[in-house]
Amino acid sequence: MQQEAPRALARHRLVGSMGRVGSSGDNAAMESFFALLQKNVLDRRAWTTHEQLRIAIVTWIERTYHRRRRQARLGRLTPIEFETIMNTTVALTA
Repeated sequence: MQQEAPRALARHRLVGSMGRVGSSGDNAAMESFFALLQKNVLDRRAWTTHEQLRIAIVTWIERTYHRRRRQARLGRLTPIEFETIMNTTVALTA
């Protein structure tokens, strides 16, 4: 089973996590994201096509996740709030 993952990554031209095994913060952010994705999109219904699922995931990320999740690196603002402030600042300096 462990050898299947590297082959699957290579087949899809992806790179696996480069963190150390046992590093507590290594994948915490992504595990949190995927848990929310699983709860809010994947487990809500059965998807008949990959395209329907893809659209549902993108819609959830853009309409819900990005609009509500506050980020420490952005001064506890959501990405949308940060972008609005930055665009306003750039417009005022132009």
